Amino acid sequence: MDDEQAAPETKGVTVKLLATVDLGPEIEGMAGRQLRMRMVTIEPGGVFGPIHDHKDRPGIVYILQGTITDHRNGVATDYRPGVGWPEDRNTTHWLENRGTVQAVEISVDIVQQA
Repeated sequence: MDDEQAAPETKGVTVKLLATVDLGPEIEGMAGRQLRMRMVTIEPGGVFGPIHDHKDRPGIVYILQGTITDHRNGVATDYRPGVGWPEDRNTTHWLENRGTVQAVEISVDIVQQA
């Protein structure tokens, strides 16, 4: 079983919405979309899954605390505070906290308005 197939369901994750901006009035052609900023906390042993993609939902993640392991294309990459990664239309992944302290990230993305 490869890394992606083994991706477990979400557990030990708290998501706090920090801010949103309605992009329709701001940028032509962006009606129905919003820029969203969230703080995501993953407890030790926690998983942000299952595997998901970012087609039509680009974003950027920045790590504030702990270590987050990003699983994509069968490769596990650890990210620590002060670094992050892009999430574009080619991103299919899941995340976990293999450490012993909470991992905290800031996630900014463009989403369809609910």
